[in-house]
Amino acid sequence: MGEIRLHEGELNVMELLWSNKALAARDIAKIIKEYIGWEKNTTYTVIKRLIDKKAITREDPGFICRANVSKKKIQNIETQALLNQMYNGSISNFITTYLTEQKLSKGDIEELKKIISNQSPKPTKYY
Repeated sequence: MGEIRLHEGELNVMELLWSNKALAARDIAKIIKEYIGWEKNTTYTVIKRLIDKKAITREDPGFICRANVSKKKIQNIETQALLNQMYNGSISNFITTYLTEQKLSKGDIEELKKIISNQSPKPTKYY
């Protein structure tokens, strides 16, 4: 499966499926109408696009939709796309820029230290 990129509207549908495992398209449309205000046809168009992208699968009877890609995978793809677009693909450029603009609590700083200390570099192999 290639890299799946999703736009905000598609993420609305995916969030429902990640939370509920499986939903009939008509139920997705009802929930989206209530919370976002989309008409049924708009939601069905987005579902069709997600099926075409292979982000969700559809089962009959009942047009039951299931996520075909995990939220974590989409988060990783979108994070990498953001890094590439805004920070030349450099995580350290992003972190430096972001953290200099933030007011971190002592707890946040301690948590970040723990995360960094668990990221030990791979030893260099000499043959």
